[in-house]
Amino acid sequence: MSGKAVAAVPAPGQTGHVLLWTVMPAPGPIGALTVGATADGLALVAFGDHPEAAAQAAERLGVPAQGPMRLPEARLDAERAEAVAIPAVANGATAVVEQAVAVQRAEGAPTPAGVNGVTAVLEQAAAVDRAQAAPTPAVEAVLERAVAQLREYFAGERRVFDVSLDWSLTRGSQRRVLGTLFGTVGYGETVTYGELAARSELGSAYTAARGVGAIMGSNPLPVVVPCHRVMAADGLGGFGGGRATKEWLLAHEGVLTGALDFG
Repeated sequence: MSGKAVAAVPAPGQTGHVLLWTVMPAPGPIGALTVGATADGLALVAFGDHPEAAAQAAERLGVPAQGPMRLPEARLDAERAEAVAIPAVANGATAVVEQAVAVQRAEGAPTPAGVNGVTAVLEQAAAVDRAQAAPTPAVEAVLERAVAQLREYFAGERRVFDVSLDWSLTRGSQRRVLGTLFGTVGYGETVTYGELAARSELGSAYTAARGVGAIMGSNPLPVVVPCHRVMAADGLGGFGGGRATKEWLLAHEGVLTGALDFG
């Protein structure tokens, strides 16, 4: 399979203004995925419902974490509900507005101008808070595209991920090995740790193969960057998402059959 060009790794904190994340359901033993993106691309896939993984990734990137983003269908349901409900308190600043106005009315019945002045100032602060925290449409689009492609993969409708990737959570040989894996090991294919070390020009020594195993365990983009396709020379090998998840993914791609017995 031909290789893919992979963009250079930007410095921490240069990937955009926010890491936007969400949690999506996933089939089989996977259960759920925590997925995060920046303006540069998909940056995080973590097995399970783990907001703390998004927070840790954002800290490493030097940007704030924002989430969970409502997935499109959940957003539509929420918009329908909000259309018939009294608007909720937007944030802490709006709550302060309401509290300040209530106190002033109880204590001294201030003039409308006084109440309106306090309200206007604090509402302006609330608007600034919302604007600073809001992710850009570009980040939302990346995350929605990533989630859509993962759903298609799990449904058997996608074999290649072409969502943009933000590689900023990788460095050095880790970056090189994961980029080689992404570019050369396709759907339904497998490679051994030693073979991947050689392809990545790490050499073919046992220590290099073991290094590749450690890199697979630190992959910030599993499923999309397919560390489940990397096998031990004598069997299935380890997997950060657990053996059952690795077996499920390989069976989903037609690799694990009754003729393959990894013990």
